[in-house]
Amino acid sequence: MKDSAYSRLKPYLASDAIVDWEAGEIPSCPIPVFTKGMHANSYFFGHPKWAKEYFETDHRTEPFKERWQAVMGSWDDKIVVDIGCGPGNVYATLGGSPKLLIGVDVSPGGLKMAREVGYTPILADAHHLPFINGFADIVVANATVHHCDDMGRILREAGRLVRPGGLLFTDQDPQVSAWNLKGLGLFIRDIRYPLYRLLGSKHYIDYEVRQARWKTEIHNQRPGDGITPEVYYDALQPLGFEVKLYPHSHDLGAEVLEGKNGKNSWRLRLSQRFSGINPDTPEAAQSIMCIARRRS
Repeated sequence: MKDSAYSRLKPYLASDAIVDWEAGEIPSCPIPVFTKGMHANSYFFGHPKWAKEYFETDHRTEPFKERWQAVMGSWDDKIVVDIGCGPGNVYATLGGSPKLLIGVDVSPGGLKMAREVGYTPILADAHHLPFINGFADIVVANATVHHCDDMGRILREAGRLVRPGGLLFTDQDPQVSAWNLKGLGLFIRDIRYPLYRLLGSKHYIDYEVRQARWKTEIHNQRPGDGITPEVYYDALQPLGFEVKLYPHSHDLGAEVLEGKNGKNSWRLRLSQRFSGINPDTPEAAQSIMCIARRRS
């Protein structure tokens, strides 16, 4: 397995990349500053029970699959890098036969699961990727950018891996304007889990799991934080990308590409109404999807 990972990854590693091929089961790059957020992500997405539940339930819907395939088409015979791959949800949902599918994450446990799905895993910091420039046909980061300390930095790092004519695709990062809840709207949001528990709702999540996952959401922990269109434009346009952004709710498929935003849950819509946010505007859509094509 080590020889296989070495032969697959070696042609694309930067000349100054430091990779430990011997320690543990996953090739690993040193991370000098392992931040609080990295610890949280490594713990949650490597947890034997929580990661399995995440793998089986998140980003596994037909609308998700339809939306992604409409953007990217087939992965067959392409070099794909999945940054923040976790336990491998994206490829498990999309399938296909990439020439090479590299999974990058800070969680050894998550990467071991991703390897079973079909990824060639490497443990590395998304802010300092160990790869050469311009080798990947497709680079993806699903629900990843807001889990990183410096969102602009990881977009630039992801972007530099994309070959001319290649695609950088990110999705499901929370839009600031949708989650800037305040006053009664924020109060409603904060008390939802005690109410779910009282009502025996399927939406209830145990406190320990909820807290562990909340700590991974580095840029979605408080009102006024999250991603904005400017983050994408400022990071990617100087690298020669044509950037297209699509705000959307999470229940939409390919119709996102037609400019449709979808409809948030009644719970979020109610919180937005009481926060002075019009839930029927693009600014109220949960996430921003970014499709960035690097000019040839």
